Amino acid sequence: QVQLVESGGGLVQAGGSLRLSCAASGLTFSRYTMGWFRQAPGKEREFVATISWGGGSTSYADSVKGRFTISRDNAKSTVYLQMNSLKPEDTAVYYCAGVVLVGTIRKSEQYDYWGLGTQVTVSS
Repeated sequence: QVQLVESGGGLVQAGGSLRLSCAASGLTFSRYTMGWFRQAPGKEREFVATISWGGGSTSYADSVKGRFTISRDNAKSTVYLQMNSLKPEDTAVYYCAGVVLVGTIRKSEQYDYWGLGTQVTVSS
């Protein structure tokens, strides 16, 4: 069965960095567009970043553009989210998701598979 397992979350001070990983199994990873989403307490889940199956196309939410970088290693069936210059408002549970569609996908409802999430907390 398909599994997406996020890791790398934690507590970091404002201005710091974290690198999230999402390891996939049970699917042909190289066929999947992957995305990162986040959900803060009391808020809706929101789009963060997405990467096409081959890694050639990426898209970011305006709130993270220039600070976060999404990448993937198809040989390792893993997608990453490098987060720099973190702010307290980046505090959330971060989820990875996957779907077999062409291009970059920003809408959560289009994704078929989701991980359980990893907590990121940024202190001021």
